[in-house]
Amino acid sequence: MAAPVLAQPLLLGMMRLLEYPELGEPQALLGFIERCVERGLNGFDHADIYAGGRCEAHFGAALRQAPGLRQRLQIIGKADIVPAGQDCSRWRVKHYDSSAGYLRRAVDDSLARLGVERLDGFLLHRPDPLLQVDEVAETLNGLVASGKVGWVGLSNAGILHCQALAQCVPLRCNQIELSLQAQHWVWDGSLHALQAAGLQVLAWSPMGGGRFGDRLCSALDEVAADRGATANQLALAWLRQLPGRPLPILGSLRWERIEEALLGAELELDRPAWFYLSEAARGHEVA
Repeated sequence: MAAPVLAQPLLLGMMRLLEYPELGEPQALLGFIERCVERGLNGFDHADIYAGGRCEAHFGAALRQAPGLRQRLQIIGKADIVPAGQDCSRWRVKHYDSSAGYLRRAVDDSLARLGVERLDGFLLHRPDPLLQVDEVAETLNGLVASGKVGWVGLSNAGILHCQALAQCVPLRCNQIELSLQAQHWVWDGSLHALQAAGLQVLAWSPMGGGRFGDRLCSALDEVAADRGATANQLALAWLRQLPGRPLPILGSLRWERIEEALLGAELELDRPAWFYLSEAARGHEVA
């Protein structure tokens, strides 16, 4: 089985980058990036639609302050979602576009905004029902061969989507919603199938977007008190206990949340505690 393409304990999501006034200047963001690297966090998860490309542009402006820093980073891009406001047709409808021309332009545009020559990883953001496997395979393999992309993967893809493309493309990961609040991947065999296929799992919304129910919150607090940890740390520990140790994508860029998450990502749970939290989230015990 291939080694994980990303080895750090957390991936930092850039979707809400522009929501942090303290990171509003390129020099301030540069200091944040350098601090992350010093803590062993060199992976940054982007997408072309985040703030209409402005998150990538702001990140690129920071990197231009210290060009040598780029070599220490893992920059991931995603594309194939066309927001309604960017649809040039008469229908003005949100849709997916995995055509060769769209994907090539998306990569070129991301590279230009970021001011880099290569994306370390590039993911198809959502499964496109009109995706043509041969066309997409040729496009993704061509992007890797050109040096514009280091490796490729999928995002929000079901196991059948992964299996279809993996026959033609050396996929490295699948980025999925995975948490105590979204555990169906764990129980229907999908997570094991991804692991068997050699795909690293990247978990977005690993703490459920703060939407944990009362019973789960109570259970998290109870186990956290027993372990001398926080509820957020227990939620991440539960996730990291899964086969393949899924890599959480942290949406918050507050430094105190990052430090909290770093400790949670390395916290170990025993089986009874893991199942206790699972039961609280699912609302019933195992069969």
